[in-house]
Amino acid sequence: MTEFFKKAFEDMKESAKAQHEVDKANFSAAKAESKAQWEEAKAMGNPETRKAALQAQRDKQIEEANARKAEAEARISKAQGK
Repeated sequence: MTEFFKKAFEDMKESAKAQHEVDKANFSAAKAESKAQWEEAKAMGNPETRKAALQAQRDKQIEEANARKAEAEARISKAQGK
């Protein structure tokens, strides 16, 4: 019976150590992500950076809209038998 408890406590100890390593890794990742978000937000406070980011976003939206338009025009041509 004593051997059973000894093994059980040893398993719990190993499991706790492994979980501690997982927790440390998750904490480090969350800390790094938080810092990255902070730095990005800080950079967006700069008017030039913000303007460039917004323009890039608008350019992407225009590109996507043009692709949808071309696809629709191709479908129209196909439907009309051209």
